[in-house]
Amino acid sequence: MSRPRAGGAAGRLAGVSALSPRRRLLVGALGLIVAAAIAAGVVAAVGGPSGPSGYPPQNRPGPVLLVPGYGGQTASLSVLAARIRATGRRAIVVRMPGNGTGALNADASVLNDAVTRALAGGAPSVDVIGYSAGGVVALLWAREDGGSGKARRVITLGSPYHGASIAAGAAGLVPGACPPACQELVPGSSLLAQLDAAPVPTRPRWMSLWTTDDQVVTPPESARLAGAINVPIQSICPRERISHGQLPTNPVVTEIVLKAIGPGPLRAPTSADCAAVP
Repeated sequence: MSRPRAGGAAGRLAGVSALSPRRRLLVGALGLIVAAAIAAGVVAAVGGPSGPSGYPPQNRPGPVLLVPGYGGQTASLSVLAARIRATGRRAIVVRMPGNGTGALNADASVLNDAVTRALAGGAPSVDVIGYSAGGVVALLWAREDGGSGKARRVITLGSPYHGASIAAGAAGLVPGACPPACQELVPGSSLLAQLDAAPVPTRPRWMSLWTTDDQVVTPPESARLAGAINVPIQSICPRERISHGQLPTNPVVTEIVLKAIGPGPLRAPTSADCAAVP
């Protein structure tokens, strides 16, 4: 009569012990791999510390970083920063190096440093607001520096993702008056082509706002970004007359931005958001 097999864990342990040392090592390694895979599956199922798909928690707003446009003027964002602070949030206007006309990748590195400092200080995430070329800087940062795992949301105002004809005119007529950032904002530049070629999912939740009255970023539709919530202000507020320079201070735009970075879900604004502003 054959000898009965030991049951349960004891039997399995005896079976492993009977293997050669090399096979026991292989079985142990496979066990560790399976355990790690199970643990990773559990973390993915609950969303982990960064929430579903690696995104930061949407219900835990952190500091707001505001990125200025071409030329690096921070005063244009001071009104919006003050409104954000009035809601109890911390708002940081990021200062670009030099005169704000250098390479946009260098500006993206400065933004990344500011984000790193905020996260190191205990913030659960950051929200980023990019004005004009500052939105292109934010997109570069999101693509190259893992922004989808750091930024809860990104809101941009009149950002020339596909370039601006004014940059092309400067580069063609007065090349010496078109520094690196200007050259990179020429439609079809290698930098903009690189951004267009990148896959959409490699960035955080995104809303792009612009005005059809824009005379600086032309055509205004250059602010349209694939996969983002794209909102020309006049599509919901047809009577609003907003220039490019007024985007960071216009009351309607400000209220839309405050709602977009609030604790609720990120949703496209409607005409009701326009009507709510006196």
